[in-house]
Amino acid sequence: MRVWYFSEMAYHPAWDEGLKRGSLRVDLPSSNFDPAEGTRLLNRYLDEFRLCDEVGLDIMVNEHHSTATCLTVSAPMALSIIARETKKARLLSLGSPIANRPDPVRVAEEMAWLDVLSGGRLEMGLVKGAPYEIAPANSNPARLMRRYWEAHDLILKTLSTTTGPFNWEGEYFQYRNVNIWPRAVQQPTPPVWMTGLSVETGRIAAERGHVVGTLLSGGVAKPMFEAYRQRAKELGWVAGPDRFAYAACIGVGHTRAEGIRRADLIVDYVRTAGVVREPFVNPPGYNSIGANVAMLKAGGKGGFVKDRAGNTVDQTKATVEQFMETDTVFAGTPDDVVAQIKDFNERMGGVGHILFFGQGGHLDHKDTVENISLFAKEVFPRLQELNAGREPSARRPAAIAAE
Repeated sequence: MRVWYFSEMAYHPAWDEGLKRGSLRVDLPSSNFDPAEGTRLLNRYLDEFRLCDEVGLDIMVNEHHSTATCLTVSAPMALSIIARETKKARLLSLGSPIANRPDPVRVAEEMAWLDVLSGGRLEMGLVKGAPYEIAPANSNPARLMRRYWEAHDLILKTLSTTTGPFNWEGEYFQYRNVNIWPRAVQQPTPPVWMTGLSVETGRIAAERGHVVGTLLSGGVAKPMFEAYRQRAKELGWVAGPDRFAYAACIGVGHTRAEGIRRADLIVDYVRTAGVVREPFVNPPGYNSIGANVAMLKAGGKGGFVKDRAGNTVDQTKATVEQFMETDTVFAGTPDDVVAQIKDFNERMGGVGHILFFGQGGHLDHKDTVENISLFAKEVFPRLQELNAGREPSARRPAAIAAE
């Protein structure tokens, strides 16, 4: 099992004002941002990423826009700094919301440049993006997935073509001469990741052999992972644990109370992430019919997270113990956290990647450093061989995607 540390690099000083207004995204005025405090926070967060390289963890960065919940406006820009300051860690961009980006060839250039800068350490996430970012990007939600898949195919062709210019005439993108410099170290492309919440996404990801990840709900992850395995089997290959990733808030302490306290602060990110005005929550056409039906059954406000007893959990108000019942949080002593991840891994049928949400909200630098260090020393080594007895992926996924 690989572990990827990440932080949303939130601007938590504005959270109280956003909660009072009822929206932390899209329409919270940037007058609530203090540039001096932002400078301090960004440099602090980058120091924490650098620590992960020193203690042997891999690194993940994502991006969001028009929000106080995440200051990372460009995953490639953040990773370029992290790549220069690290030596060993694999670097996961999860990722670039390519349906909202106007120029997929530019995305391919950024990925190739990062792969060269890092010496071939890049993992490339091509994601749909959050519904809240449709309005800031001025996107058409009903056409988003068609645009996404065309951008996806163009990016992979751009990265894997090294014989000179090619022409692209698509529904959304047209180029006369595509011929990027530099070319990526990893050929035909860096490993490709995508994210999802549905059975449909699991099947689509399996058809391409991509790593698929989901965030903060085991009840959502399991059917998607099972759909991936089944579709891979139908296509004649075995999907091993290395195809599956799961993100959870993790708090580790020398005592159980300390670990749970840290997790409770980290999970404030989850409590605030969905605080946004109703018009931005579910743009018409953004979600599939199946996803909308599931949300209506869960209460009609996007609440799809359930605990192990099948009860829907309100993520804006849940206690840390309730979050633990949904597999959103692993917390406690190192022994507690190892046991929880092992149990989760068995219930999911084998997960090869844990995305370690190790900082969030008001968890300060001292606590974050101790959380990362204790996890790396006492938890991570015991996860290394977790899936050793499971069948690995039977064919190289990059070969599947290239067929």
